[in-house]
Amino acid sequence: MRVIGIESSCDETAVAVYDADRGLLSHRLHSQVAMHQAYGGIVPELASRDHVRRLLPLVREALADAASGRESIDGVAYTAGPGLIGALLVGAGFARSLAYAWDRPAVGVHHLEGHLLAPLLEANPPAFPFLALLVSGGHTQLVDVAGLGRYRILGESLDDAAGEAFDKTAKLLGLPYPGGAALAQLAERGRGAQFAFPRPMLDRPGLEFSFSGLKTAALVALRGRVLDDQTRADVACAFQEAVVATLVEKSRRALLLTGHRRLVVAGGVGANLALRERLRALGRDSGAELYFPRPEFCTDNGAMIALAGCMRLQAGMPYASAVSARASWELGNDATTGV
Repeated sequence: MRVIGIESSCDETAVAVYDADRGLLSHRLHSQVAMHQAYGGIVPELASRDHVRRLLPLVREALADAASGRESIDGVAYTAGPGLIGALLVGAGFARSLAYAWDRPAVGVHHLEGHLLAPLLEANPPAFPFLALLVSGGHTQLVDVAGLGRYRILGESLDDAAGEAFDKTAKLLGLPYPGGAALAQLAERGRGAQFAFPRPMLDRPGLEFSFSGLKTAALVALRGRVLDDQTRADVACAFQEAVVATLVEKSRRALLLTGHRRLVVAGGVGANLALRERLRALGRDSGAELYFPRPEFCTDNGAMIALAGCMRLQAGMPYASAVSARASWELGNDATTGV
């Protein structure tokens, strides 16, 4: 089974070829960050147009890197949602057309399922079942993963996702877009004891998250102060510590609740070094094994979509025959029904 995967849910165009026996054969990615920086955020129409320009050249490059022709491809997988609807429709329409021309099945993949399965691309993949901490710019969730397509959300953010809170706070600190990674770098120079930010929702039971208040706390801390480099670094350090402490504690609670001994960490914020270090300490203390995708597969990529599509085709899961995309799509058992 060999599948080509297409990711176009937001501001990155990505294509990869995955083989069930040989693993990942190729992956190509074009980031639109430079284009959107002038606007301080993603402009959906510009993102969609750029996907149109990039997809065909990236497919050609990925196939060439994988030494694959159309005759060796058994299926086409693409991100069907959630995401920017225009960007999703570009990828869905392109993938369906490619599959029709090649007379191959096309599989719509849930974007978050791709992230959950990304650690399976590594040399030491986790076995089902496991607990997953999915933490990105658009989502913060704890998911009980029983198997392929069998997902139960244990808790999620009631407002801003962790990555969104990182980006918004970075903007308050005058950092360039995208700000999450820049804030993490700035935090390395911070003095942790200068500011004390709340750990949202740790004073009550449950596994839900809330990060919008942390952005407000950062705004209040900055008000009336001279924003020299050290002050900005101190705020960044305190903010990051509050987010990391919250994510780690909620993960600890989820491990106790489920009894799982495998914890998968996925999504763009999963590349944060401070979070990884603290979660590894949690793993040592709790006896849980930790699984991270390599940093390039924490953010959006085609490899995770190709993998998910390959697994679904091998499992004989149903897939729809029409072009379809969903801007909003809850992760759950309905992901097994196709789109």
